[in-house]
Amino acid sequence: QQEKEDLQGKLKLREHLSQTAGKSEGTPASSKNIDLEMKQLQCKLKNSNTEATKQSATIKSLKNQVQEKEERIRQLQAKISQLERDLTMKRHLIEDLRSRLKANQENEKTSNETLESLERKVKALAEDKKASIDSLKQRFNVAMKEKSQYEQMYHKAKDDLEKKDLKLTKLERKMIETEYAMTDLETAASQQLHGLAKQSAQALETLQKELLLASDKVEEFKTFVKTLTRELHHSVQELRTKIKLAKKIGGMEACKKGLSQECLQLAASILNVSTTDLYEILQEGDDEETARTKMEFEKDKEWLQHIQKLLEVQSPFASCLMDAVLEKLNEKKKLVEEYSSLMKHTL
Repeated sequence: QQEKEDLQGKLKLREHLSQTAGKSEGTPASSKNIDLEMKQLQCKLKNSNTEATKQSATIKSLKNQVQEKEERIRQLQAKISQLERDLTMKRHLIEDLRSRLKANQENEKTSNETLESLERKVKALAEDKKASIDSLKQRFNVAMKEKSQYEQMYHKAKDDLEKKDLKLTKLERKMIETEYAMTDLETAASQQLHGLAKQSAQALETLQKELLLASDKVEEFKTFVKTLTRELHHSVQELRTKIKLAKKIGGMEACKKGLSQECLQLAASILNVSTTDLYEILQEGDDEETARTKMEFEKDKEWLQHIQKLLEVQSPFASCLMDAVLEKLNEKKKLVEEYSSLMKHTL
């Protein structure tokens, strides 16, 4: 929307400039350029309008999606409430079944306890007889197993000790080798670090030199732009003064017819001024011309301030700077054409 308003403002400004250019005497090339610029601005305005319509359509589609999702959320909430109700009903049913199960389990426990007591008495009598025989057999088997296990453990421990002795000797050799390798690596790393430090210092110096050169180039560019704008402003002011003098000379032609050259020279010698200065004095008092010069002075001042701001801001600013310079060049072109037409009429 802001770009649209800017384009509309530029379009109105171009239309105003085209109207003023139509009233003043100008070349057809400048009017064609103005028409082309107006067409370009109109195209940009149409593009912005189409973009705005697209954005509004996307907003409407998003609103519809949001409404659909909200409806989906309501449906899901209704389902959740229904499921919660079903869940409470099932919980009550489960609790009822648990209470029944506990009652059945308690009855089963009492019957099982009586049956287990009878079985224990029967087994106790049979196990007491077998216990003495089994205990003796188990003690004998355990003693034999322990003997074989102790013998196996002795042989394994002996073999493990021999293997560990061999591993220890190998590890001692490897430790000595790794110590030598570590010393070699430390020396190589220190040498590489010194080399890298030197390379980084050289790279920093080159970067600082390039940065200084770039800053010098930027300052030269700024001075070039400032001098260019000063010269352009000075040339425009000179053309304006020449146009004013040409207009005054055209007005003085009528005065020359009424007054003789000798009278004008005599008046100029009395006032100690030139004849052109005398004509200027005679033509003073034009309020409209003074207001116009004041307005032009204010415009030039604003233009110079705009150039200064463009040079102070960060990039990109080339397009804005080019537009400002082209604006002043077009103004100079119009003034040159006006001055040439006035000089033709005076000659």
